[in-house]
Amino acid sequence: MSFFQRILGSNFFIKLRSWEHWPFGVIQAPLFIYWLWLSLKARSLFFFSASNPGILMGGMFGESKFEVLEKVPGECKAKAILIKLPAPAETILLRIRENGFQFPLIFKPDLGERGWLVKRINREGDVEDYLNQIKLDFLIQEFVDLPLEFGVFYIRYPKASSGKVISVAGKEMLSVEGDGEKTLKELILEKERAKLQWETLQVTFRDRLEDVLAKSQKLELVSIGNHCLGTKFLNCNHLITEKFSNSFDRISKHVDGFYFGRYDLRVASLEDLENGNFKVVELNGCGAEPAHIYEPGFPLWKAIKVLFQHWKDMYRISAENHALGVPYITFQEGRTIYNKFKSMTS
Repeated sequence: MSFFQRILGSNFFIKLRSWEHWPFGVIQAPLFIYWLWLSLKARSLFFFSASNPGILMGGMFGESKFEVLEKVPGECKAKAILIKLPAPAETILLRIRENGFQFPLIFKPDLGERGWLVKRINREGDVEDYLNQIKLDFLIQEFVDLPLEFGVFYIRYPKASSGKVISVAGKEMLSVEGDGEKTLKELILEKERAKLQWETLQVTFRDRLEDVLAKSQKLELVSIGNHCLGTKFLNCNHLITEKFSNSFDRISKHVDGFYFGRYDLRVASLEDLENGNFKVVELNGCGAEPAHIYEPGFPLWKAIKVLFQHWKDMYRISAENHALGVPYITFQEGRTIYNKFKSMTS
């Protein structure tokens, strides 16, 4: 490989070529002025706190993932328990056994965002390693071993009798396929999306990097469906039908104080997805985005247009709830919640 090819293949140029990898703040910058304008209209910087009255700050930041997930009807959600720290590994293993969990499991912070410290825990020995990293309360969640994963964004205006799905993002887990010649390390480094995760993958697969995968053998590198961890998001809005929206509307009306947000879920088939037969692994409020915009090649101008509409809907839902008696979080309350959130996740 020439020097020029190595430069173009560097992480910097990989990210530069695809806006989906750009820093979060760069994409959100055009929306900052719009947020200020909406705040002026609402006379509250934290107007979005009224978008989902049943979730702290509407789900923008600071909310408990466990408490939000608990609002989802039991038959639709992955089983999870909350671990309060400090807690030794022995106590956690006892809780795992008491709740009938089997490895692998998913461990994730009760506060956090963008895949921070979300880990697949494969065996008892991994629990101690996770405790050495985590400094705040966390969830232990069953690993939902279903083949398809989606992010489904739902909205309902408070004065409307029904809501609808506006975005469906399919998730393709980060993986490589062997050719019978290249080592796992070579396969990772030649795949751009995997190469961006090299710092983590070289630790996760440190004992297998020199293994040669057989021809057509596939290896899933990351089991967590998060864009920041290398998952490819796909625009699956073509799946939205009236029946699809009705299924999510029916479930969402049983989630207390929820009007605007994204279900992250696993499901066995597209038919089950349309019929509402799935397992929610996380419910995100107004801080979530319509994730279909992160499909590779999705035009940046179109993505920004979607995000402007996203904030417009957020404002309308918040304003309607406010008119119905839902208060906006005060500036002092909002600042206190934000400072606590940043101190616990930094």
